[in-house]
Amino acid sequence: MDDLATTLFSLFILLLATKVGDELFKRIGQPSIVGEILGGLLVGPAVLGWYQITPETSLFAQIGAVLLLFEVGVHTRVGAIMKVGGTALAVAILGMAVPFVAGYGLATLLDFSQTGRLFLAAALTATSVGISSASLRALGALGTRSARIILGAAVIDDVLALLLVAVLAGIASGGTSPAGLGLALGLAVAFIAIVTVAGTGILSRRPSLLTAPRFAETPFLPGMIVMLGLATLAAAIGLAAIVGAFLAGMVVGESSERDALEAETAPVAAFFTPFFFGFVGAQVDPAVFTSPQALGLVVVLTLTAVVAKFAGAGLGAIRTGRWRAALIGWGMVPRGEVEILIAGMALAAGAFNPERYAVVVAMVVATAVLVPPVMGPILRRAEPDLSAG
Repeated sequence: MDDLATTLFSLFILLLATKVGDELFKRIGQPSIVGEILGGLLVGPAVLGWYQITPETSLFAQIGAVLLLFEVGVHTRVGAIMKVGGTALAVAILGMAVPFVAGYGLATLLDFSQTGRLFLAAALTATSVGISSASLRALGALGTRSARIILGAAVIDDVLALLLVAVLAGIASGGTSPAGLGLALGLAVAFIAIVTVAGTGILSRRPSLLTAPRFAETPFLPGMIVMLGLATLAAAIGLAAIVGAFLAGMVVGESSERDALEAETAPVAAFFTPFFFGFVGAQVDPAVFTSPQALGLVVVLTLTAVVAKFAGAGLGAIRTGRWRAALIGWGMVPRGEVEILIAGMALAAGAFNPERYAVVVAMVVATAVLVPPVMGPILRRAEPDLSAG
């Protein structure tokens, strides 16, 4: 086959494998992200070898990551973040700080490099909004106070985690000196603050701006232009493109055509994001798990991730009551997209070897699978009125 046919075949195989995995895992009540990752692993170079990682196929994965974060941003309202209250903020901050410290300490004990320690610590911080919300929805608990705190804290988590990603992007590009780290942090804070305040402010005052151009019968194309522009700007100043994409989503999410934008963006994201999760799985070599050392590291890292997030987030919610704090802490445990992005950055920067990358992906999968079955029994204690209804 020529190059085009080979690329198209790889994309066909990967999309098919991720969707088969998606279907199977939904049928057994497990997070679809796990099925997509495992589908990519199965057809990837280390197993069947039907999907090949090339610059062309990698580009589809990168576009998928950008669209994924844009879609998350569209669903994130600045006003909603401001209204979730002190409890959600405490849950978010402690739920990030404790895992970060625990991850850094574990990486130090395992003799990671300084950069590797920062990447591993960051890879334990954020909660997967998608997995947490799906678990709560399945239990009919999205309207509870606990759910509002979990999802509000998870959104704040995402914003803070993307700030970490921006700093790590500076580290990966060589800014490891104190001055370099300060510059990366300053750029990240300034970029996020300016885009968030100015962008959302403009759309709040002119909510129909996205359909003001005559070429824009719907908000989709202007939204895509904003996404590509801010993603490019973020990459140009040394941040991660996904930071710009997330902020673009937050900005255009203030539009009066938000519902139409969500509806039009969803099919495009549904097409591209499986390439990202499949790509994640394709980069994992299952042979590394034949090593007792690697398997031990998966167990230790997963336990660290679960205990640290549960303890930190639960402590932040302790004033809501013991069982509700337990529910909130457990609901914050699932890891997902952001951790995978961080692990991929670490692999590309040479801070992780393939074994450590595979271990982080395994931790993400394990936390995603562990949470839903345990959430139900805790929910019945934390929200007795819901159970009674």
